[in-house]
Amino acid sequence: MAFISLTRLRVRSKRYLLPFLWYSLLSARQVQRSPGFLAGKLMLGRKRTYWTVTAWNNEKSMKAFRIAGAHRPAMLKLLDWCDEASIAHWVQDSATLPGPQEAHRRMISAGRTSKVHHPSPRHAAHETAEVSCAIRFEQALSPRTIA
Repeated sequence: MAFISLTRLRVRSKRYLLPFLWYSLLSARQVQRSPGFLAGKLMLGRKRTYWTVTAWNNEKSMKAFRIAGAHRPAMLKLLDWCDEASIAHWVQDSATLPGPQEAHRRMISAGRTSKVHHPSPRHAAHETAEVSCAIRFEQALSPRTIA
């Protein structure tokens, strides 16, 4: 069994892209060394939209990652940097990550909005994903041990 965590964030302005990408890099490095991490993928969508999907041994491992290291301050900054944020979680038999279309379908069916300080009209209406899910880039993440 694997616990799957899916996130979708939209950076509200180009002025936040560089710091957002920096924290994304730090968080990607952190997740790869996190206990319980099985697999992950970063996806770039349209209009400054970024998706992550990660597989974990259990929800507890994912939550421990979420509140530690570089990811913790990144989450606080995203409240101001993003105008859309949504998450979805589920348990499945394997750690196989969903592709873009399945991730989009899951976000529509099981996703919920997260708090942001400057919500877009779509976010304020609790719409959890854009109508079209065009992924322009994917980067796989694999577990790494601390050397």
